Amino acid sequence: MTAASGRCSAGARPLQAHAALVERAGHALVVGAGLAGSAAAYSLAQRGWRVEVLDAASAPAAGASALPAGLIAPHVSPDDAPLSRISRAGLRATLERVAALLPQGLDWAPSGALEHRVKHKRALPQATADQPRGGDDWSLEASPEQIENAGLADLDAPASALWHPSAAWLRPAQLVRAQLAHERIVWRGGAAVARLQRTAAGWALLDAHGHTLAQAPHVVLAAGFAVRALLESPEATGHTLPLQALRGQVSWGLLSDLPAAARAALPPWPVHGYGSFLHGMRGPSDAPMWIVGSTFERGNTTAAVTAADHAANQARLQRLLPRLGAQMPSAFAAAQGWAAVRCTLPDRLPAVGALDGARWPGLSVLTGLGARGLTLSVLAGEVLAAQLHGEPWPLPAPLAQALLAQRFVRGGQPRLPFAAHQSP
Repeated sequence: MTAASGRCSAGARPLQAHAALVERAGHALVVGAGLAGSAAAYSLAQRGWRVEVLDAASAPAAGASALPAGLIAPHVSPDDAPLSRISRAGLRATLERVAALLPQGLDWAPSGALEHRVKHKRALPQATADQPRGGDDWSLEASPEQIENAGLADLDAPASALWHPSAAWLRPAQLVRAQLAHERIVWRGGAAVARLQRTAAGWALLDAHGHTLAQAPHVVLAAGFAVRALLESPEATGHTLPLQALRGQVSWGLLSDLPAAARAALPPWPVHGYGSFLHGMRGPSDAPMWIVGSTFERGNTTAAVTAADHAANQARLQRLLPRLGAQMPSAFAAAQGWAAVRCTLPDRLPAVGALDGARWPGLSVLTGLGARGLTLSVLAGEVLAAQLHGEPWPLPAPLAQALLAQRFVRGGQPRLPFAAHQSP
């Protein structure tokens, strides 16, 4: 199966087209213990690195990766834009990772997902001679039965939907912990990194008082929006990424608390397309939950749960699944919330790997995953490791290079390889 198309091609690997940045595996520090940091650490550890992961929190997955549950699904566009192809490669990499590390049915499940085309009429790309549409596709037009099972057949206007057979739900914190459990990874909580410092042997991480927390030849900054401040350290001047804060809130509750009419209207699998609705997995209280969201608020760096966002999530559900939404007012009145700050970049793709291997050897990043951390973090970790070791890219070279952080520092200006295909 090729990463870009999702179709089988025995033994197919992208050609090697880049030089290694390191001679051999060594000692690396990773700042951030969420999806990004744990994925980077795991990919390096798998290649023989000794990795220390530092985070300000007392437990892993304390930030945006503490989302109670989320959906991994491919992005679809009529021209099969780079983001769509990258998302399929990311979905494939994530599915392989969770199948190897997590118990199916407890921490993740290959559920499939229905995408109700509510606001953005995402169209499937047209079939071509070398890429026909067929039953092995990542995304298909939903059948009438699937639309009916989602409660979308009796709307005033005919519902339009896609079916993603390879989509899955996932409890992200469980993946973070499983990746950090690698025998070559050491996790250090309560280690708030405030600044970077160059040393003769590589890099030192300093706290707010100037005390050294750790030193190593290689550092990976994977602390979400906090990466922007770390790159403002004097030693990294000129390498600030244009990261933008992106706050999101979900609403959730226990399935057992839903009224009977709402339980009768539950879809058999996750539904997304205007926010998302998932149910049946264990929530923060370890009981089966329902979850709706997320909101998107750019520039907000606070993570407080608000009543306004509960109302926004309720409104989203009423458009996404009108029949279910009509039965949920009492559930939202008692709903609990979870909010966090993610970050994104102008071209909506993450920044991965070395910023400037010649000027700042040993300094890499993995950030800017936005709302696609569940889908792209594992792939991004593999891209980072492939760049360091000069390995074949884990997806076609032009797509891998579109993720590289150095696109933002060449010549001092952002370099957006696929600006014509930007997507929210």
